Amino acid sequence: MKKFLFIVSFISCQFVFSQPDSLFFKTEDITIPKWTHKNKASALISEVAFVNWNAGGSNSISALFNFESILKYRYKHLIWQSILISRYGINKQENQGLRKTDDILDVSSTLGYKKNEYSNWFFSSRFNFKTQFTKGYNYPDDTNVLSRFMAPGYLFIGGGMEYGKNIEELSIYFSPLTMKTTFVLDDKLANAGSFGVAPAVYDDEGNLVQKGERVRNEIGILLTSVYEREIFQNVLLSNYVSFYTDYLNEFGNIDVDWQINFDFKVNSFIKANFGSHLKYDNDVKTIVETDVEGDYETVGALVQWKQILGVGVVVDF
Repeated sequence: MKKFLFIVSFISCQFVFSQPDSLFFKTEDITIPKWTHKNKASALISEVAFVNWNAGGSNSISALFNFESILKYRYKHLIWQSILISRYGINKQENQGLRKTDDILDVSSTLGYKKNEYSNWFFSSRFNFKTQFTKGYNYPDDTNVLSRFMAPGYLFIGGGMEYGKNIEELSIYFSPLTMKTTFVLDDKLANAGSFGVAPAVYDDEGNLVQKGERVRNEIGILLTSVYEREIFQNVLLSNYVSFYTDYLNEFGNIDVDWQINFDFKVNSFIKANFGSHLKYDNDVKTIVETDVEGDYETVGALVQWKQILGVGVVVDF
């Protein structure tokens, strides 16, 4: 019996340690510099049309275009990963002009180093830049511009520690020292003090004395987490959450950015997507319409939420 158990144990050990990519060891040769580059482009379309429909309705068509590019370098215990995300959505409804539904340009780069091949802790530095492509409006008002390219633009630069098996599937990043720079490169928005910059100064007669600031710098704490996994066959979950608070300006008032997406793969080219994006930034004030038609006023920051659902074509290259 003992001999039998010994043979079984020996075979089991041989099976475990001979796996090319087991749960315990990665057999990839990290002593050879390795570059990997992946691109993904997608177009999600949704459409509704009515002909003599007695319940009524409005014809509409929506499109969401997305492009992502990932460049990764790995050598020994050094990992460098850069990601570009660009997304733009439009909607056209009957008796209405073309309207924007989504707009983002996001570039990030992470450099990580760990002391040995068995550690999951990385010394990391991170760069992130976000802005949008075109003007934003508070529809149906399409005369007052609320945002545009580089108004705002956000730049994060910092360093800290990152935990993750490979800085892909799971990553938890903590930076006790991150610089956040807010750009508002539009005179009207800068003078209004949009997105937290210092507003313009006017005299008693309404004459401009000092222009509003176009750049605002902050130093604070940044905590992010990224998790990506196939939870069911052909169902991919992607979750990203970020928390930031500034040391000097209202410390403890936390900016939140949380995105969760489900990608449902039909085949190699067709997929469906369901996504949710929640944001809170105390520097982004909300503009609401008053009782006077065409008149608006600025109120405090509110929770922002956006939901996306679509089916379309995806190409990996």
